Amino acid sequence: MEEVKLFDSTRERRKLDDLGDLYALIKTTEKLEKAFARDAIGPDEYERACLRLISQFKASESALQQDGSIESADTFMQEYRMDCPRARERLLRCGVPATVLSQSAGNADAAESAVRVAECVQHFITAMDALKLEQRAVDEVQPLLSDLMNSLTRVPNARVDAGRSKLADWLVQLNAMRAAEEISEGQSRQLLFDLDAAYSEFHRSLRAEKGAGDVSPHK
Repeated sequence: MEEVKLFDSTRERRKLDDLGDLYALIKTTEKLEKAFARDAIGPDEYERACLRLISQFKASESALQQDGSIESADTFMQEYRMDCPRARERLLRCGVPATVLSQSAGNADAAESAVRVAECVQHFITAMDALKLEQRAVDEVQPLLSDLMNSLTRVPNARVDAGRSKLADWLVQLNAMRAAEEISEGQSRQLLFDLDAAYSEFHRSLRAEKGAGDVSPHK
């Protein structure tokens, strides 16, 4: 029987390897999401693994698009009939772990809470300053929002429901764009407005929590 060659050059072999890597990343993400949904993996371990997979996926997809191997990860999944709805949601639509989009701060002592609050404030300021400096590229803005959302979920008792929802929508919108694309001036102004509103909501939540804690029962 004549041997069937899958490739005729080193370049073709590298292309197949890269396509195989993308396929494996999507499949692995699907398994990770299933494991998390079934409580087979804890939130911290899930988040670390998911962030790593998302980063690797974005790098792999970008490289394959640049050399013309694929049009997009979406068309790649369709071509190879990949039935991975959880991976599609996480990698193509959201672009951040599920834990980033939900409140998961848990218990924290006063010192740890203060550190988390300070870190969250810094993420707010960094994101807003970047937009004021007219940074609009997706690969500049999306990581800042992702870091902010991740930090926000770790602040105990922070109720920023309206702001969190709008920022989550922005993450979905940015994740649907290519890294080199830029948001428009109008989008930048709207995002800055939404960030400022979320920042104000964050501070109101902290003041309300502090006020509740200061109330002493009558003797």
